[in-house]
Amino acid sequence: MAISGRSTLVVHGRLAMREGRLAAARDRRHGLQVMSFEQAAVRLAGGFVRPIDDESLRVAIQTVLPATPMGELESIKSLPGMIDAAADTLHKAWRAGIDLAARAVEHPRLDAIARLESAVLAQLPAAMMRPIDIVADATSRITHAPAVLGPMEIAGLTELSPCWRPLLKALTAHIPVRWTAGPRPTPAWLEGTGVAVLRAPSQTPEVSTASAATAYHEAIEAMRWARSLLASGRAAPSDIAIATASPADYDDHFLGLRADANIDLHFVQGVKTVTTRDGQAAAALADIVVRGLSQSRFRRLAALCRNSTPFASLPEGWLRILPADAPMSTPNAWDRLLARLKPEDWPDDADHAPALRAAIDLLAKGADAAPEIGEAFLKGRALAIWRKGLLAGPAASIDTTLETLKQDDGLEACVSVGWMPASALAASPRRFVRLIGLNSSHWPRGIAEDRLIPDHIIPTAELDPLPVSLADRRDFETILATTTGEVVLSRARRDSDGRLLGRSPLLAAHGQEIYLRRNAVPIHAFSETDRLMARPQEFSADRQALSAQGCWRDWRHTEITPHDGLIRPDHPLILAILARTQSASSLRRLLRNPLSFAWVYAFGWRVPESTIEPLVLDALGVGDLVHMVLDRALRDLESAGGLVSADAAAITATVDQAAALVAADWESERAVPPAVIWGRTLGDARLTAARALAYGDVLLPGARSYSEVPFGGAEPKSDAQTPWDPNVPVTIPDTGFNIAGYIDRLDIAGDGKRALVRDYKTGRPPRGDIRLNGGRELQRCLYAFAVKALLGDDVTISASLLYPREPINLQLEDPDAVLAEITDYLRAARSSFAGGAALPGPDTGGDYDDLAFALPANASATYCKRKMPAATERLGQVTQIWEAE
Repeated sequence: MAISGRSTLVVHGRLAMREGRLAAARDRRHGLQVMSFEQAAVRLAGGFVRPIDDESLRVAIQTVLPATPMGELESIKSLPGMIDAAADTLHKAWRAGIDLAARAVEHPRLDAIARLESAVLAQLPAAMMRPIDIVADATSRITHAPAVLGPMEIAGLTELSPCWRPLLKALTAHIPVRWTAGPRPTPAWLEGTGVAVLRAPSQTPEVSTASAATAYHEAIEAMRWARSLLASGRAAPSDIAIATASPADYDDHFLGLRADANIDLHFVQGVKTVTTRDGQAAAALADIVVRGLSQSRFRRLAALCRNSTPFASLPEGWLRILPADAPMSTPNAWDRLLARLKPEDWPDDADHAPALRAAIDLLAKGADAAPEIGEAFLKGRALAIWRKGLLAGPAASIDTTLETLKQDDGLEACVSVGWMPASALAASPRRFVRLIGLNSSHWPRGIAEDRLIPDHIIPTAELDPLPVSLADRRDFETILATTTGEVVLSRARRDSDGRLLGRSPLLAAHGQEIYLRRNAVPIHAFSETDRLMARPQEFSADRQALSAQGCWRDWRHTEITPHDGLIRPDHPLILAILARTQSASSLRRLLRNPLSFAWVYAFGWRVPESTIEPLVLDALGVGDLVHMVLDRALRDLESAGGLVSADAAAITATVDQAAALVAADWESERAVPPAVIWGRTLGDARLTAARALAYGDVLLPGARSYSEVPFGGAEPKSDAQTPWDPNVPVTIPDTGFNIAGYIDRLDIAGDGKRALVRDYKTGRPPRGDIRLNGGRELQRCLYAFAVKALLGDDVTISASLLYPREPINLQLEDPDAVLAEITDYLRAARSSFAGGAALPGPDTGGDYDDLAFALPANASATYCKRKMPAATERLGQVTQIWEAE
């Protein structure tokens, strides 16, 4: 076993440290210490000395900044980003060896920064020191350097911050110090320090240049390149590196591609915390704290933090108590929900409203209570992320702060393909390298002034003697000089918006570039998806591809195919949905859009309701609102003496009261427009409802009025009295269909011999009289039949459509004859549908087809026109209703 004395290897970056320690272990170099120069200085300073880490500095700045007078910076010190800017400025000043206190007299801005520095240092532990203080302590103990450090080798560095240079020069008098530069350039100040410089000739890798369509295409080509090296056996994962000057521009691309490729791609710079489940939990909480409480945000938080204390006592499935379509974006909406909850509403029939209210009340406190909220809802790693986010900036912008936090991805750097900044690769070379993002202004990056100390106060060259532009150029040259195998230089031709991007000046000396097309067949695929897309013959044999291609071909043909809705006759699922109790709307769908009838009732497809507050209510929403106001107002009028005896003033007052109650319920259960538009919508609903109730072309003596009358098994919407047993089935003769639904309004004469059936319509009336209107209008006839079936054949029925905005009342002439006509159509529709003809109809792909997304694009103009002749022939007699008046 080889045993060596104590020695120190100084490297730069976490990757270089890990690889240096691995190499030392393989070489059995016992006693070798691998560390950064800062860590070596701290070790020599001894005691409990520690450098000021970034997190501790941010905590101290956040603590002292509110009470520290900042002069001309006073007006911005509470803004988001101030803590970041202050920490960055202090680090720059410390690395440059600038004594802020001594230079405070030069400018008021420097005086403010010096006061902040003094307050920060007083807040930090005494053992936590600035670089200049660490150097002073280390210099005072420099005689111990042979025992503490031993011979020192500096490897992989091209520069050293000015604050450490005096200590390096002092060390040469006590220990051997060797700067292993290899082919790297060495700084001019190194001459005359007594440091032995070891140089080596530059490597001569094979260099090629390529241009990709976009940054995402660059990332794809990089993954293909890495996969080809691994598959060919030319390289081990630890030999391969993909690098750029600003990895953040590509992190999201590589994160997605890594999962698809199933390659251990190590993110040397770390991954965003919000890409992990714990980070998402913290982000969900931040979304509520910053933007306020809403149902969608609350559901997301509950899903990610289901085991947190506020939710722990709630039973499984408790989210079902929340109204599905309500945004719940105001405290009043949550108060109304909690007030009406009963024990039977909960899955375990126990009252958990107090626990839910406590959680809601805590979340409603917002950013002012961010620390308390985080401690209550988050645990473990998620809570640590939350605390770190609060340290990095004000609570009011914690959502933005969390986006910038990073953490280790859990992969071992020494055995993985590396995705890293160019600076990390320059310090820790690999054999095969692909440099991406070589576009103008991206590599090298431009030099920017410090955010708090601009160039006219302290020259940028003094405050930041290692500017990013020069560092980018130096890293590029170092990578080319230290790579032994292959270097591929890559750039994007366009950005994500399609704008042309320029070439980096670093590419000028590297010849003609290879033009990579986005749709070109790759030489080596990086994933199964990429492989299938690169091999059309193989992809065409895949079952999913065969199905997709078959569907596409069938859609292009004029004949009817299974992809257009042909089903084997008497399919059990088809027979089951035909046997269900129907409504007027479902029968209309069966007659005019059989394909959609199968999708909705056989497959259960639904269009999700958006919980985003709309700018205006759509036509369906307006109709629902008016019907709700009419229902409540009519019930109130009947309980107060009857609609027949009510005058215009009483109707108006009752409608106003009903609209206010309906609005309160609506706001707690559904999305609402902005306040001004919502107020106008309610006013229009009140006016429409008042006109509908005041309309009286036919008055029945001693009539009793009913609203939203259930029949055929429909559940009553209120506890109001009904004229019949709503559970009695209603069957349309000779069709096999049972129907159920709600009659908007039913007036029954005092003697029970006459009845008026009215269906309210809030849209525009038709231009002329209609009977079936192509199968669109079935309600009058079906509702009239239901009333006659439930009240008896001796009752005279009058059915109409009332358009209160005009007002126009369209009476149905001869309901019996219309019912006989509908019966023939429904019998034919049942027969064709059971025979497997779930085909497109005239409503398929139309403006009001909410499932048009499942059809080919622009279906009404292309697909439907192509298929309609064959569908019409296959459906037979059913199609005659499409031409009915």
